Amino acid sequence: MNSTNPLLAGASLPEFSRIKTEHIVPAIKTLIEQSEKNLEQLLNDLNDGQVTWENLVSPIEEWDDNLEKAWSPVSLLNAVMNSDDLRTAYEEAEQLLTAYNTKMGQNKTLYQAYVQLKESAGFNALSQPQKKTIENAVRDFKLAGVALEGKEKERYGEIRSELSKLMTQFANNVLDATHGWFYVAEDVSELDGLSDMDIQAAKQRAESKQISGYVLTLDVPVYHAVLTQAKSRELRKTMYQAFCTRASNLGPFAEEGRDKWNNDQIIDKILELRKELAELLGFKNFAEKSIAPKMAETTSEVIDFLTDLANKGKPVAEKEIAELKEFARDTYQLDNLEAWDLAFYAERLKESRYNISQEELRPYFPVEKVLSGLFTVAKKLFAIDIVENSEVETWHQDVHFFDIKKEGKKVASFYLDLFAREKKRGGAWMADCRVRRNTGNGVQHPVAFLVCNFSPAIDGKPALLKHDDVVTLFHEFGHGLHHMLSEIDVAAVSGINGVAWDAVELPSQFLENWCWEKEVLEFLSGHYETGEPLPEEKLNSLLAAKNFHSAMFLMRQLEFALFDFRLHMEFDTEGYQGVQQVLNDVRQQVSVLTPPSYNRFQNSFSHIFAGGYAAGYYSYKWAEVLSADAFSLFEANGIFDNATGNKFLQEILQQGGSRDAMELFINFRGRKPSVEPLLRHGGIVS
Repeated sequence: MNSTNPLLAGASLPEFSRIKTEHIVPAIKTLIEQSEKNLEQLLNDLNDGQVTWENLVSPIEEWDDNLEKAWSPVSLLNAVMNSDDLRTAYEEAEQLLTAYNTKMGQNKTLYQAYVQLKESAGFNALSQPQKKTIENAVRDFKLAGVALEGKEKERYGEIRSELSKLMTQFANNVLDATHGWFYVAEDVSELDGLSDMDIQAAKQRAESKQISGYVLTLDVPVYHAVLTQAKSRELRKTMYQAFCTRASNLGPFAEEGRDKWNNDQIIDKILELRKELAELLGFKNFAEKSIAPKMAETTSEVIDFLTDLANKGKPVAEKEIAELKEFARDTYQLDNLEAWDLAFYAERLKESRYNISQEELRPYFPVEKVLSGLFTVAKKLFAIDIVENSEVETWHQDVHFFDIKKEGKKVASFYLDLFAREKKRGGAWMADCRVRRNTGNGVQHPVAFLVCNFSPAIDGKPALLKHDDVVTLFHEFGHGLHHMLSEIDVAAVSGINGVAWDAVELPSQFLENWCWEKEVLEFLSGHYETGEPLPEEKLNSLLAAKNFHSAMFLMRQLEFALFDFRLHMEFDTEGYQGVQQVLNDVRQQVSVLTPPSYNRFQNSFSHIFAGGYAAGYYSYKWAEVLSADAFSLFEANGIFDNATGNKFLQEILQQGGSRDAMELFINFRGRKPSVEPLLRHGGIVS
């Protein structure tokens, strides 16, 4: 490896202080060229000889791992420390990778070698992870267009390249539109209702921009605080309009002609290219292609699943919205509840009904106490210890690094980047840094990136989390545990690799359940000044409020999922009238409070237009059925029952993608999943 370029140095962990933008493209080029040269030699050496795991799959895994170890920190930095130079280098390197992956996926000689290995006498002697890797590879070659010839093959590559560019541009537009707008409150009275912490943060943002007053941004923690707490209806409306028209022709800058961040045409082009790509591969639409490697077997199965949930949830949601409207009318004399009122009056109703609020809970969830509680849960469930390692360098002063140990031995590590800041993509996610695999010189320990966007510490106070933030942290840590506690030594099915996309949310949603357990909340909480755990009264109120408006939340998620799936099924078919009309139709089916006509939610729906959830957003609900049913076994046996925790560890977390998701679930639960626990946990059925 080339030690002068940190991305080629072969370090066990990324050397963030040494990585410069000028290193990115040369490193990716070098690694791709090496891989292509190695592959050519490998295939020549094979000729008509016997194909084995050792002379085919093992060397390719090593080359892919070298490439991933160079790319993972680049991808991470582009998301958390974005800059113009980094963005340019990232996009150029991404195009190189897209072309390389397309070429690999359409290499017929390589495909035939995998088929030969799959059909060989030695296949049955391989381990289960090795068999699953080969079976997945043969399937994925077909999904990558290995059977295409001539112009169709060339066109497939063009589509992949163009889609990669468009999805990156979509994400960039959302990021730029989010950070390109802010509101200045001249007088603090405009912020009436916000917490002292939120007001102080707004003041500091103004000072950092060298302007007077108070600055409110569209970063989710700020936006959510305004929508739930600000008494000024006009302020809430202003923030709502700016947020829900981001990256559209109706956005805050449209009147100035600054619509360069408009995603309308990008969405249409992405959908057009996805359908063309699906048809090249013999599918009717992109939704069909999307589910080919997933648990769901047909598009109608997905639609029926979502529709059934909607039919069960909507009557309850309609009752919830009717109660909210009645409360706003009777208590606040508000006759017309609008979209920008929903969160505010919902919070007031929750306070009235349960004597609890998110802001009231914040002082009891300082981030250090929450992390300590999270790590205690992981230790009780899976017998692991989590220890901070301050000797590992990170990309920002707020980022921390931890090692995971089992029986005193390090088995994995993770970086934790919790707080929102300029030039950082919104949302929360887990990404691979290193994957567990057998290198020939021992096992490479898995390493994860865990990223959130919580409000940072301010004015001498520690960072204080809302309970919603705590749930988000547990969710992402669940993904992390799936990646890090894997005991599979084959990279392609280690951790979350090879896991069906509609099952990948199982561990993350599963772990959320512990945020709502009284026994856990007693050690998960502690007032930042006194250390006092959440008082009994507040704890009981929090638990009582768990299912507050759960049906409305369910219907919102079903709106996203049905819109995504129907859009990718119906695009450019007879009767299709455009993206907005599909969304309008779905809202008519499931919404209990229709948003204003200018709402352009789709223009910032990065999950499906810039991420991996295209025709797959339903996965959240699909996997939530699995996670709720899995947790019901802990409800029966005890939330920290050692045998049950060890069974989940052994049958789910340690197995990665080495077996089909349904097989693993049945191994753990003893039967196929039931939807009943999901509906019961959400209070939708008793």
